[in-house]
Amino acid sequence: MNQGNIVHVIGTGTIGEPLIGLLCDAKDDLGIDEVTFYKHSPNLEDRPKIKGMINRGANLCVSNDKTKEFQELGLEPMYEGEEAIRRASVIIDCTPKGTGLMNKEKYYNKYKSKIKGFIAQGSEFGFGKMYALGINDETITKKDQFIHVVSCNTHNMAVLINTLAVEKKKSHLKEGRFLCIRRANDISQVKSFVPSPEVGTHNDEKMGTHHAVDVYHLYKTLGINLNVFSSAMKLNTQYMHCIWYDLKLDMKITKDEAIKKFMENPRVAVTYKKSANLVFSFGRDHGHYGRILDQTVVVIPTIHVINENEVVGFCFTPQDGNALLSSISATERFLYPDSYEEKLKCLGAFLMQEV
Repeated sequence: MNQGNIVHVIGTGTIGEPLIGLLCDAKDDLGIDEVTFYKHSPNLEDRPKIKGMINRGANLCVSNDKTKEFQELGLEPMYEGEEAIRRASVIIDCTPKGTGLMNKEKYYNKYKSKIKGFIAQGSEFGFGKMYALGINDETITKKDQFIHVVSCNTHNMAVLINTLAVEKKKSHLKEGRFLCIRRANDISQVKSFVPSPEVGTHNDEKMGTHHAVDVYHLYKTLGINLNVFSSAMKLNTQYMHCIWYDLKLDMKITKDEAIKKFMENPRVAVTYKKSANLVFSFGRDHGHYGRILDQTVVVIPTIHVINENEVVGFCFTPQDGNALLSSISATERFLYPDSYEEKLKCLGAFLMQEV
């Protein structure tokens, strides 16, 4: 019996929760019949969050051995965990680092003949073809059943390069350098906060941190070999990541041209604010689920051009929102491979031009 288009989200953290909300709110326009989500732990503190997702229209799924504990919290699961996987059309895995790859081996490979597609987030390198909306759409084919939506900072770096250095599918980037100034943890988290600035190490001999490695492999799907290097550090703040970028091009560019390119890219938001808390607050007040869904927020006053071909500046990474539309785009590709572009038009309303 055909149960319609069912999207099942596994994980309800920083990415999973707003993704479930967005899927529920736009499901009619997206042609989705049902949204389900898997919650692993029956925590009393999470009850309001779970009720919020249920009230939005999503159905709760838990493992059999935890059904009673959820019921004791006043939460009635609709489906058992593996049952929810079996009946889904598309799976979006939003679990912590490494869990998506384990789930692929334990569950997804077992049901891949019945499920249209699987999507994992951020750190699950090797899960499937790397993807970011607007960057490498043309490389995704009907054969790609496993999609790896890249991380928040990879989205940011990728759209910076795409906006300033890529024209007519050709890269004009001679050299890209990035410093990822990371927030300590998300505002919803209480663990892993750092008391003072903490610098990272360069584990990759050629590219430094994994941020450059990831953006290199993302662009490799387009047949583009980037010369990129990244460093990273953490600050004792919870608001947003910030990236300092230095893009050296093989063509001339002016400051006004760089600004114009940023302003014309629908996936880029610009701002004249220079403090992360002000940008974050704007997203909380005006964004869907309090999130900024643009891939980057470029700080206009920081843009500077050196020697007529090198653009430097700062931008903020909306780490809890900028990958969501890539996940929904991948979902729609699986559900509507021949008409997904029309379905995705409804997402434009969630993007901001200026913060």
